[in-house]
Amino acid sequence: MIDFHTHTLLSDGVLIPAEQIRRAYTAGYKVLGITDHVDFSNIEFVFNSLLTLIDKMQNCKWDIKIIPGVEITHVPVKKIEKIVQIAKDLKIPLIIVHGETPVEPVEKGTNRAAIESGVDILAHPGLILPEDIKRASELKINLEITARKGHSITNGYVAKLASKFDVPMVLNTDAHQPSDLFTKKFRITVLKGCGLENDQIIKVEDNIKKLSKKILSKL
Repeated sequence: MIDFHTHTLLSDGVLIPAEQIRRAYTAGYKVLGITDHVDFSNIEFVFNSLLTLIDKMQNCKWDIKIIPGVEITHVPVKKIEKIVQIAKDLKIPLIIVHGETPVEPVEKGTNRAAIESGVDILAHPGLILPEDIKRASELKINLEITARKGHSITNGYVAKLASKFDVPMVLNTDAHQPSDLFTKKFRITVLKGCGLENDQIIKVEDNIKKLSKKILSKL
């Protein structure tokens, strides 16, 4: 039960971070990424707010690890490299870019700019171009399979190409409210629903654990 991509009242979610953590913990989560939407106006505020919360909640005896991250959202293509570098300079351990989902007016070229900038996860990349998939494979950029309604329309397309070109995949909720959080059964349903076979699902799960270890080592 690892989820790298969730939102709170620090952007467009409905819960304050502490309640998000508590609800995830009671749902059986072991690792929770809080990755609220950011641009140049709020990236430091969001990250520092999460750091403060995590510091104050130490020794609370909740068996869940919290990753403070960001989802860079609707930043102009020409500025993505700059804001990713800002995130890296701030030592943000989990950097996600809001990809070219078919249900929002994301600027074309966002997927490629995110990949070239070396983000941790490209979220809901929509009908990502084959040449961008190939580049993601070269740079080992994780592509997201999402449980989020609307964004999930292209899960099958993403999973098929990612499998073909051996691009690492992760599964996230992109949760904005408590009902969006995973159950163990629903996680498998989403993966099977995008056309992945059992051996491919195991590979995704292994990659999620590997990425989790990598990110947690930064904390």
